[in-house]
Amino acid sequence: MRRCFFPWFVLIGLTALIAVGLTVDPSLVTRPLDKPAPAFSLPQVIDAGAMMGNTDWNQRVVVLNVWASWCVSCRLEHEVLMKLARSDEVPVYGLNYKDQRHDAVRWLEYYGNPYVASAFDADGRVGVALGVYGVPETFVIDGEGIIRYRHTGPIDERAVTEEIMPLLQELRGEGA
Repeated sequence: MRRCFFPWFVLIGLTALIAVGLTVDPSLVTRPLDKPAPAFSLPQVIDAGAMMGNTDWNQRVVVLNVWASWCVSCRLEHEVLMKLARSDEVPVYGLNYKDQRHDAVRWLEYYGNPYVASAFDADGRVGVALGVYGVPETFVIDGEGIIRYRHTGPIDERAVTEEIMPLLQELRGEGA
């Protein structure tokens, strides 16, 4: 008799957790917009002996893409990132999030490497400092190191042409 009640207890417990989650104020979640990007220095994905950090892009507007080899959505946006990198409009940097280095290297070798450099954030601390919810996420960081744009989920052509490119022009003082 007790066994038939167990699924009901599980269902009621899950329903209660979801109900509580729906009452959380979204403004309490970290929102890094218009705040400085976190300072960091991490080994690179391809060359573990070389370091990459926020000082690599001092005084330049850059795109920082948070990705992982295990991320299905990262594959969806990858061709868009490759095209953006080939355009030479903006340097594209990567932050490999909670991944295995050999998997990340193999992924870049197979699909192509759009990044000037990609940092290896094995434990996810830099991602957490950025306020990353999950991968992929893409940020535009201005020449002063301030996060000016955040895109959660895979970027697409529309996001690049309608959001990122106009912002890049504005940040470079080229007008709209």
